[in-house]
Amino acid sequence: MNSTTRTVRAAVGALAAAGLALGLTACSETVDQVDKAVNETYEVTYEVTGDGVDTIDYHGGGGKAMEPKIETVEQPTLPWKKTVTLRGIMPPAVMPIAVDITGAEVTCKIIYKGEVIKQETGAGLATAGGCVAVSPIAD
Repeated sequence: MNSTTRTVRAAVGALAAAGLALGLTACSETVDQVDKAVNETYEVTYEVTGDGVDTIDYHGGGGKAMEPKIETVEQPTLPWKKTVTLRGIMPPAVMPIAVDITGAEVTCKIIYKGEVIKQETGAGLATAGGCVAVSPIAD
């Protein structure tokens, strides 16, 4: 092996080591960002208007970020409004359900910092899935 080959191998080895160190640092920073996002909280307000709604299911903040506990309101008085605190990447979601969808025109909204981030209108919304948004912290 000549000195030029050794020099090239040493340089490649040094670059590979630097790249690995940089990659591990970036990975560590990503984990820290995800941990921060998971622990950060945010508030959303759910609104449901219309008629004929039998129940409203929604993410109320309990459970795990990707396995939220679903809370239910039976026979809600409309218009209905609820502000909840969610955590990290937990998606805000509200689903009004009407058993008799023939005459039930229903609208659901998810509001974050005064702005509607998701809105749906339909007959009972059970078949449309209601309103589900991406966590505003995850954006």
